[in-house]
Amino acid sequence: MSRSALPLAAGARLPLGAAGQYRSWGQRMAAHPLALASAGVLVLLAALVLAEPLFAQAMGTDSAAQDLLSRMQGPSAAHPLGTDDLGRDLLLRLLEGGRVSIGIGLVVAVGAAVIGTAVGLVAGYFGGGVDALLMRITDGIIALPKLPLLIVLAAVDVTKLGLPADWAQSPMLSFWRIAAIIALVGWTTAARLVRGATLSVREREFVRAAVALGARPPRVMFVHILPNVMGPIVVSTTLSVGSIILLESVLSFLGLGIQPPMASWGNMLTNAQDLIWSAPALAVWPGLMIFVTVICCNFLGDGLQDALDPRA
Repeated sequence: MSRSALPLAAGARLPLGAAGQYRSWGQRMAAHPLALASAGVLVLLAALVLAEPLFAQAMGTDSAAQDLLSRMQGPSAAHPLGTDDLGRDLLLRLLEGGRVSIGIGLVVAVGAAVIGTAVGLVAGYFGGGVDALLMRITDGIIALPKLPLLIVLAAVDVTKLGLPADWAQSPMLSFWRIAAIIALVGWTTAARLVRGATLSVREREFVRAAVALGARPPRVMFVHILPNVMGPIVVSTTLSVGSIILLESVLSFLGLGIQPPMASWGNMLTNAQDLIWSAPALAVWPGLMIFVTVICCNFLGDGLQDALDPRA
């Protein structure tokens, strides 16, 4: 066996230099215990919220079942975290709210990353007037006050846009409407990061060789440049999940986000604000879930930023 290669499955060989790169990436990530712990917490939260139907089946109830005779009870065997002001199980409501809040965070983060990546690739690769136009549009969106703009867009009555009334009142419509609204203004960070990375990568020899061999711009951008700028995209997407969850929680807290009976951590806080002194657990638990999720996303993003930094 050659000393310059390592044996892999199916007879493939991996250069020692590449193996060293993989080990160094793992070592850099292992140097951030908070990032690893945060990743574990996020995986655990995702598993719990996805298992909400199993918890409901085991408890013999569901998150929407009301029992006015059991309003605002404390923790018990039947209700591990107690009940809310309508007698609904607080644990199941938290898990359902987590599915919505985390789901919006992931959907919007991925959608914003796709939009921002496309804009950044085109601007960075073509440069000139195309770059100037796309970056001025990006700067204009960045200059807008994000929260007031989101409040105005979320307050639009969709029934006046010609949608049927049953669609307008559908809980899933509020989910996708909030996701689309936040994604439309949340792609700017990814666009600027990808544009900067593309300006650097497009000057490298392998890109110039692809252009000299006749590769068309879409192939150059998505086959040769995009894989080499994935680091900033991954970091930006991870860091944006926490801020998106916060935005959704703020809109839901103001009554403009996820609409009942669908639960989210934000509208759970809205329902608990009048009961903060008589039943503080109704506000403490969703607030704690928002805090833990956001801080874990930030720690994980910081760790990935160091681990994926090519200068490391």
